Amino acid sequence: MPTLSSRVQTFTDSVIRRMTRISDEVGAINLSQGFPDFPPPKALTDRLKEVADEGPHQYPVTFGAPNFREAVAKKQAGRAKREIDPEAEVVITCGGTEAMMCAMMTICDPGDKVIIFSPFYENYEADTILSGADPIFVPLTPPSYDFDPDRIEDAFKQGAKAIVVCNPNNPCGKVFTRDELMTIGKLALKYDAYVITDEVYEHMVYAPNEHVCMASLPGMWEHTITCNSLSKTYSITGWRLGWIIGPEDFIEGAKKVHDFLTIAAPAPLQEAAIAGLTMPDSYYAELLDGYAKKRDYFLAGLDKIGMEHNDPQGSYFVMVDISKYLAWKTFAGYDDYRFCEWMIRNLGVAAVPGSSFFREPVHHLIRLHFARSKETIDEAIRRLSQINDLA
Repeated sequence: MPTLSSRVQTFTDSVIRRMTRISDEVGAINLSQGFPDFPPPKALTDRLKEVADEGPHQYPVTFGAPNFREAVAKKQAGRAKREIDPEAEVVITCGGTEAMMCAMMTICDPGDKVIIFSPFYENYEADTILSGADPIFVPLTPPSYDFDPDRIEDAFKQGAKAIVVCNPNNPCGKVFTRDELMTIGKLALKYDAYVITDEVYEHMVYAPNEHVCMASLPGMWEHTITCNSLSKTYSITGWRLGWIIGPEDFIEGAKKVHDFLTIAAPAPLQEAAIAGLTMPDSYYAELLDGYAKKRDYFLAGLDKIGMEHNDPQGSYFVMVDISKYLAWKTFAGYDDYRFCEWMIRNLGVAAVPGSSFFREPVHHLIRLHFARSKETIDEAIRRLSQINDLA
């Protein structure tokens, strides 16, 4: 038989989605794949009902319906601290996943290098490889997940064309400070490189931390590609609507890549989602307050069980240290992956093995999320607590 491309031999399928499939098989509570179990804002679903009758139902403008691009540009202008031209500086994509892939393919030639922080959202490595580029990993050191600027500069000295910054970070919930972003930005400027940011959790940043948009920093607009989506902010992960914002010369290239990747994001969903993009500021304040309470409630539950964890500064993810469990006789010979499978089948709760996020040999962490109702969190904590019966 003909051989497959060498690139598809260098990474696996998504471990996150694999955990979801196992979870679905046994009816577990899915705290692995990050999607809410509560509905979107009513304004969006009401508008979607209207659009089902009114349309549009045919192709929109390839790089995004004009009114949708205008709504995105207006919403994000405050964070970028500049006006954003919806015609020349925005591309609408099929979710943040395509936004990142499109950004990589627009920037990278075969043999280029891209810096990725470790731990990292698993798509970043695959996107880099699929673009023909080679990833260079720079560690974020637990538990605070700080980085060494010299390691980043060493990577840029190897000829890196871009660095990926997920802020807040998936999986660990780190929020990069202004000073940290300035350090990264200065290095990108020094080596004439791009910063590709994933800011999908921008509205889930817990006090006293603050979200700083990389593109808003001095000199960074021309060097920043901002990827984002509606998925998490409006609880519509299945709508697959995202965007790229960046300088005009980059966007011209991205429009072509996006056109031949997916043609366009769904026209009726773009029309309906404008109802979300035009929400008042109070919506985002209530969203943050709700997630802050879920975070505190979930972490308190983990503390009650005795599960050690980090304190996420943003997003809705928590890294749990399973070292003590792996030392128990019951789990002799287990690694994080096998432990997660055991959890799903024996406790009825799904997590993601931390090794899928790290380039380093990290096998003592798992990722959980708390984008769930109070009732679901209560049941998940009850099920998790049963592990103590094995002590």
